[in-house]
Amino acid sequence: MAHPEAEDRKPQSDEARSAFTQPIGVVSQAPAAEDESQTTSEFAIPDGLAAPPAATQEPEGSAFSTPDTYSVRHSIPTFTPPSGIPMVRLTKEAPWQDRMRTMLRMPVAERPAPEPVQKHDDESGPAVPRVLDLTLRIGELLLAGGEGAEDVEAAMFAVCRSYGLDRCEPTVTFTQLSITHQPSLVDDPVTASRIVRRRGTDYTRLAAVFRLVDDISDPDTEISLEEAYRRLAEIRRNRHPYPGWALTAAGGLLAGAASILVGGGFIVFVAAAVGAMLGDRLAWLCAGRGLPEFYQFVVAAMPPAAMGIALTLAHVPVAASAVVTGGLFALLPGRALVAGVQDGLTGYYITASARLLEVLYLFVGIVTGVLVVLYFGVKFGAKLNPDVALLTVERPVWQIAASMLLSLAFAVLLQQERSTVLLVTLNGGVAWVVYGALHYAGGLSPVASTAVAAGLVGLFGQLLSRYRFASALPYVTAAIGPLLPGSATYFGLLAIAQNNVDKGMVSLTKAAALAMAIAIGVNLGSEISRLFLRVPGATAEGRRAAKRTRGF
Repeated sequence: MAHPEAEDRKPQSDEARSAFTQPIGVVSQAPAAEDESQTTSEFAIPDGLAAPPAATQEPEGSAFSTPDTYSVRHSIPTFTPPSGIPMVRLTKEAPWQDRMRTMLRMPVAERPAPEPVQKHDDESGPAVPRVLDLTLRIGELLLAGGEGAEDVEAAMFAVCRSYGLDRCEPTVTFTQLSITHQPSLVDDPVTASRIVRRRGTDYTRLAAVFRLVDDISDPDTEISLEEAYRRLAEIRRNRHPYPGWALTAAGGLLAGAASILVGGGFIVFVAAAVGAMLGDRLAWLCAGRGLPEFYQFVVAAMPPAAMGIALTLAHVPVAASAVVTGGLFALLPGRALVAGVQDGLTGYYITASARLLEVLYLFVGIVTGVLVVLYFGVKFGAKLNPDVALLTVERPVWQIAASMLLSLAFAVLLQQERSTVLLVTLNGGVAWVVYGALHYAGGLSPVASTAVAAGLVGLFGQLLSRYRFASALPYVTAAIGPLLPGSATYFGLLAIAQNNVDKGMVSLTKAAALAMAIAIGVNLGSEISRLFLRVPGATAEGRRAAKRTRGF
């Protein structure tokens, strides 16, 4: 008889060793009948497992969990303000210069989406390279005409947005223009550039370019790319409004009027006019020979100084210093100085440095030409007295008339439109009246008087330009002519020629201070005019300014 334990040790059958048989000691449970239509999820919890407790908070160390040390009261300021980012609404009634300048001073991500002004039959719009080329050609004419870097960028930005190109970034330096367009975050950017190799003063052409940009930005005016190219070609082909002999005569009138301002008479007027016209013709001759502009200024400064030395050697009882001072007025680079300081005040430091360096070179050319003549004049025994600069000559009626004549001649030299000549002449007379009232009657310093007068010139010029939707340069540059530091420059050079370097440097420093007062006053007047006028995008925080640095 077999033992029961021996039976348990007998080998099991194949069925007993099956992987699907339940192990010994496990009680089988009949599965619940399931409905065939019941759907089961692979994420369902299996039978026999309890559901995990609900997690009220993610464990410490998770990237999404709030640290234990977090406190709302001591939290850092958020990037987005609690009130949200104010929406910029561009009022179409405002000039395009203000609208584009507002967007240029904004980050790219905050700029409103463009509303294409110029419609096209093709839904895809114009070719991007053609729009960029047109933009660069317009910017080239503006920069070559002496326009400020910020205004050039505003015009380029207006053209691109009018033809539907968003994400455009124009860049302006002294001699180079570039613009970049990126269609989207995944497309390659398109960049084009252009070099400005020649610069010439023609405010008539400058005004025509501004009218073209204004028409392109106008939603009620339809201008295709072909029409814009045609008008731009006409602007380039247009001749100057004044012939060469008129420019030479205007230079003579400018020098004669400037000599009246510093106390000259009829003989001084004629001598200064003749010297300035001779210098202008010699400069044109040098330009035709291909000499750089520096040497042109050296040659142009010699005839007025020679006329003053000749009158002194001939013992003519006139103020020879007024002759030389009048000739210097026609050569001082007031336009480039104002543009350079304006670029610096608006944050375009590279362009401002290049413009001011150009002014320095031209001024050194004038100094060289005058010093050469004065040196030989002193060697020949010419009795030149720099102390006459301390004498004050007050002739209000003659000086006001001379200041207006000077502004008129300056406007002709700048090739301005005939419709703007009268306005800029009146603006120049106002500048001298304010300067004379503050300096002669009020006893204010020349630098402060010049700054206030230049500020009024900039204010009136900006208002006139906004009224006509044009550039402010034609209404400002010629009007500051009576304020240019011609006499301080001459007496500084005379003192240096007589080996009185300390006194000469003091006088030249005064001339530099007067020049800076003119430039800063003009820019401040323009900014003041914008403060009291409606500007698009203005919020409770005020008008946005160009932020480059805070000094640290």
